[in-house]
Parts: sequence; structure tokens; C-alpha cells
Amino acid sequence: MPESIILTGPMGSGKTSVGQLLAARLGYRFQDLDALLVEQAGKSINQIFADEGEAAFRERETALLATLVGQHGIILSTGGGVVIREANRRLLHAGGLVVNLTATVPVLAGRLALADDRPLLKGDEALEARIERIMTERESFYADADIRIDTTGKTLEDVAAEILAVYAEKRSGAL
Repeated sequence: MPESIILTGPMGSGKTSVGQLLAARLGYRFQDLDALLVEQAGKSINQIFADEGEAAFRERETALLATLVGQHGIILSTGGGVVIREANRRLLHAGGLVVNLTATVPVLAGRLALADDRPLLKGDEALEARIERIMTERESFYADADIRIDTTGKTLEDVAAEILAVYAEKRSGAL
């Protein structure tokens, strides 16, 4: 019986916004893995990547994730790349209902067009091409979720309602 909801998905898919809404509706605590990493490190994700590299960032991410997944009554918004590691995927599934949020590449690009805090989106490659490449690389990992929801054209309330319906069924043992 899941006692928490864990949101995965690419940058811009709505994990934080939907997570905050779910937490308010359920009376759960909202936790944002990336925000907690920044707080713990005392520097931005961009700075962690620049100073320590992506591998060190992923190590920090796994260590922090391990401390969070045992908690009950939380809505956890994860970073887009947390699913890359098999160990993380096992932790996610042990921690609750894993919900993958996604959207079309043009929608994600529109949501991320002004973002300057996403180190994996930096570079000469066009934004849509970069997002497409990242999503393709991670597709099999995102597909490992308990449920998947495309947020394209949906309100936060619509997405939250879909998640809450599945969550209620899982908790009641109906599925």
C-alpha cells in the first residue's frame, strides 16, 4: 500500500507544480529533490555540475533519495535524471506510487525556453533537439513508472485528479 507519491519525468513536465497541488489535497508534505540538493550543497545545480561534474551530482542525488523514500505521507518531486540509475529506480518503487509525467517536446520547450538553471539544456544544440535527445535516452527509465500521464493540454487540477484516482485505487487494494 503506497503511502507516498513520487513524481518522475523530464524537466518542464509539471512535477513541482503538480506535486505541490497533490500535497495540499492530501495533507502530505511536499519535497523537491533538486531543491533539497541545492540546500544541502549550498550551491545551485549549475554550480554543482560545474564544480563537481554530473557524476558527483548523481551521487548526491542517490544519497539524498535514499533518506527520503522511507518517509510516509510525502509527495516527492524528483529531478529529471534521477531515473537513470537502476538503484534509484528501486528506491523510487520502494518509496511509493511512482508517477511519470511527460509532455510533448514542443510543450516542454515552451515551458523551459527561459530556464537558465538546467545544466543539461545548455550548449549549442537547439532546445527542442536537446529535449528530444534527453527524452529518448531516458524513455525506458521513465516507462518503469507505475503510471504515466501526459500533461500536454491538461490543467494541474486534471493531472492531480488522475493521480489521486489511481492512488486511491492502489491504497484500497483494488489494483
